[in-house]
Amino acid sequence: MSQTSTKLLISCPDQKGIVFEVSKFISENNGNIIDSQQHSLGLDSKFFMRLEIDIPLPTKELAQKFKAIADKFSMDYKFSSGKKRMAILVSKYDHCLYDILLKQKHGNINVEIPIIISNHPDLADVAKSFGIEYKHLPVNGDKASQEAEIIKNLDNLDIDFIAMARYMQILSGDFVNHYPHRIINVHHSFLPSFKGANPYKQAYQKGVKIIGATAHYATEDLDMGPIISQDISAVNYKHSVDDYVLIGRDIEELVFARAIKAHTEDKIIVHQGKTIVFS
Repeated sequence: MSQTSTKLLISCPDQKGIVFEVSKFISENNGNIIDSQQHSLGLDSKFFMRLEIDIPLPTKELAQKFKAIADKFSMDYKFSSGKKRMAILVSKYDHCLYDILLKQKHGNINVEIPIIISNHPDLADVAKSFGIEYKHLPVNGDKASQEAEIIKNLDNLDIDFIAMARYMQILSGDFVNHYPHRIINVHHSFLPSFKGANPYKQAYQKGVKIIGATAHYATEDLDMGPIISQDISAVNYKHSVDDYVLIGRDIEELVFARAIKAHTEDKIIVHQGKTIVFS
């Protein structure tokens, strides 16, 4: 995939002529389609499309010129280009943090990480080793003030989205609404099963035969946001709760990285509480 290409995401009522008009617009503006994916729920229902294009115009100008087509088809649309800026929220668990930092360092995930923020000081050395600013912002019984300070830091750095690398705090509705569908959380269970605290213990007590992890967009409803990525692993009667935790960490890293990569590449559209994740 081109690192400098422009992405276009579209959702609108499905009707004839959408692909033709969009393709014509790109051609008339000296653009070339590198990749095109679409999904329809049927005529008179909903249509979704993702395009990756090489085109000489900046995204702001493209969006303005595209408005006539968008109005014609009642489209929600977004042009995007360039590297996104991601902040990481973390508490004490370090496995997801290390995994994302290494993937970013080696180019597996094309994103900038200007800051890591934690409610604990424990992982400051990790941030330092990767040359990233680390901000310790404890809650100290005043979550509203702590969240306001986080928002202030992120706004000052022009952050595009947030990754919660096992950040063990429940975000307020005010905070989540400040970044709609721009906060990615990883939960250590195969949601919607075993929500809340100690999901591996819950799974063990139920005698499940598979355990999983889920990466999703954070919403006001705890562990109920639109799911982006999930995976599972088999377990059996020989495994203890501690074994579940060790097995689960690998799955958490996997689904978290997938979700972040999909978001950075503008491959996700949220519709009616669910996601369309393009390949």
